[in-house]
Amino acid sequence: MSEQPIEQVLSIQAKTPGQRLDHCIVEAVPDLSRSEIQRLIKAGQILVNGAASKPAYRLEQGDSIEINLPDPPSAIIEPEDIPLNVIYEDGELVVIDKPAGMVVHPAFGNRSGTLVNAALARWPEMREVGGEDRVGIVHRLDKDTSGLLVMAKSTAALEALQAQFKARTVYKRYLALVEGVPGNSNGLIEAPIGRDPRQRKRMTVTRDGRPAKTRYDLIEDLGTNALLSLVLHTGRTHQIRVHLAWLGHPIVGDAVYGFRKQRIKMKRLFLHAAELHIDSPGTGERLEFQSPLPDSLENILDKLHQNLGTAWDQP
Repeated sequence: MSEQPIEQVLSIQAKTPGQRLDHCIVEAVPDLSRSEIQRLIKAGQILVNGAASKPAYRLEQGDSIEINLPDPPSAIIEPEDIPLNVIYEDGELVVIDKPAGMVVHPAFGNRSGTLVNAALARWPEMREVGGEDRVGIVHRLDKDTSGLLVMAKSTAALEALQAQFKARTVYKRYLALVEGVPGNSNGLIEAPIGRDPRQRKRMTVTRDGRPAKTRYDLIEDLGTNALLSLVLHTGRTHQIRVHLAWLGHPIVGDAVYGFRKQRIKMKRLFLHAAELHIDSPGTGERLEFQSPLPDSLENILDKLHQNLGTAWDQP
């Protein structure tokens, strides 16, 4: 979760022992030319196990490779007729219930199939709002997070909504299933977040990070897991995921910050943006939106309840 742009960092693991580093990158990122790959390696923008290397370095099984990708070349983002679940629309903004698996805006090597591509097909006027790659985007959700997201249909609306996020008058509530059960039924996590110096794709709690606050409340103790309600007071990259992992209760399905071995197997995060309150840029009226948990997440809760032998009423 974040209103901050994410650096374009790609992390991969070596699978073919003895393969040259530059050859591995060619296969992993076909959009990069061989000369560009070698230039990035020599410039220290491609790291092996956190350290600079050489193009001819022979990889070992499991070597961790981090690629700091260059900015994508300027290109026109094409409209795509992708269905969107629009729960509200007026002349200034739209609120969309984003499915897990959909990327919000185009990035290097990923120029299609995004929310922006879909939005341009439905609202062509958004192309004039916010820049080519982020047309209409006010904030974002991670690819594997579902739920509510607002987009602006005019520059004036974009600026007004961005001002609300900056002033922290926007209310955002999430639902998350976490590993284990927190010792306290509620609390305020106050821990600064910054980029992990060893793994640049990750964020971490660090003394030199930016202030971050997340409020959590226990909805239900499910024995091996807990369902939490979370409210963001700041908007740092991966804030909820980092804070819950730091608390010792990472989100189920989190391959980056979660436990290495997870009892519940998921292809997405059990994290859902369930509630969003904003002020209308046009009228100043407080607009409140809610989104129920997707069926796939409800099914997981049902299985946990069966194991407990108890029933659950959705809050």
